[in-house]
Amino acid sequence: MLQVDVRSQSLLSGRKGLVVGIANEHSIAYGCARMFRDCGADLAVTWLNDKARPYVEPLARDLSAAITMPLDVEQPGALEAVFDTIRERWGRLDFLLHSIAFAPARDLHGRVADTSREGFARAMDISCHSFVRMARLAEPLMDKGGTLLTMTYLGAEEVVPHYGVMGPVKAALEATVRYLATEFGPRGIRVNAVSPGPIRTRAASGIPDFDALIAEARRRAPLPREVEIDDVGSLCAFLVSDAAQGITGDVHYVDGGFHILA
Repeated sequence: MLQVDVRSQSLLSGRKGLVVGIANEHSIAYGCARMFRDCGADLAVTWLNDKARPYVEPLARDLSAAITMPLDVEQPGALEAVFDTIRERWGRLDFLLHSIAFAPARDLHGRVADTSREGFARAMDISCHSFVRMARLAEPLMDKGGTLLTMTYLGAEEVVPHYGVMGPVKAALEATVRYLATEFGPRGIRVNAVSPGPIRTRAASGIPDFDALIAEARRRAPLPREVEIDDVGSLCAFLVSDAAQGITGDVHYVDGGFHILA
C-alpha cells in the first residue's frame, strides 16, 4: 500500500507550481504555498496590486519563490503576462492553485434577488471565469500532465446565511471544475475543487456575521475545532502529488465533517 507523508520534502520535489490568491500570512493560499514548498516544489507567487505587494512579497521571499509578480485578473493582459513569464523561465507548469474570489460589497451584503447585473457579472468573472482562463493558459504548459485546483465553499451546495451571491458563483465554479476535468482528462490534467470550512481570512471578513459561521461549525462539526490554513495546505499538497493521480473532477471537503450534517 502506498503511504504518503504530505510533509515529505520529496513529495513535490522538482515540481513547478503557480499560487494565486495570497493576500497575507492568514490566507488559505499561503497555507497551501507553504505546504507546497515544504514538500519540495518551486513556486511562482502573485499579488493583486501595489497595496498588497508589501504584505505578499516578504512571504514570497520566505517561500523562495522563483517567480513573483502582480496579477489583477481584471486587467487585460495581466494573466497572459504571468503565464508568459512561466513559459520563459520554466518552460512548463505542474500545478496551479486558484484561490481568489470577489463580489462588490453592496451585492454581497444584499439578497441574491437584488444583485445588480454588473455586480453579478464581476463576481462571476473574478471568482469563476478567471479559473477558466488560467486553465486554458496552463494547458499547453502541462503537456506531461498536471493539476488545477480552486477553492470553493459549502455555500455552493447549500444555502448558508449571509453568503449571498457567492453561493451561485461558487456553484458555477464547482460545475466548471467538472467540465474542465472532463475536457482536460485525456491530456493527463486533473482538476479539483477544495472546500474548506470557515477560516478567518481577509476575504472572509467581508461576509456578514462570519464569526457566527465559525462558531456554528465548531459547535456542530464531528471534529469540533476550527479548520486552519495548514489543514487545507496538506490536502492540496496531496492532490497535486502523484499519490492523487486517479482523482479528478470532484469537490474535496476539509471542514471537520461539517458538510455531512443535515
